[in-house]
Amino acid sequence: MTLCAEGGEELDMGTAIDATPIASDNACFTAATNISARAQRHRRILSAVLVRAGFVNYPTEWWHWSFGDRYWAHVTGADRTRYGPTEFTSAAKKNGC
Repeated sequence: MTLCAEGGEELDMGTAIDATPIASDNACFTAATNISARAQRHRRILSAVLVRAGFVNYPTEWWHWSFGDRYWAHVTGADRTRYGPTEFTSAAKKNGC
């Protein structure tokens, strides 16, 4: 998940989505300090909104947020997930989902 400007262009988040710790010198970590002040501010905005909505972050990937899945249940202490496995429909597979 990322932030975009009104025109749809992605805002500076410090690294590309799916950046690895090795390739990014750990800048992909949510709390990384080796990114610009602007990127840090964008990450704080993203975090504040998503935490308020009940999401939890995977701390080594600033873009990775969970809600209702096993990781979310583990982090929040919920006794069960909200969502279970599902199968993609043929239409979703055709559209690349």
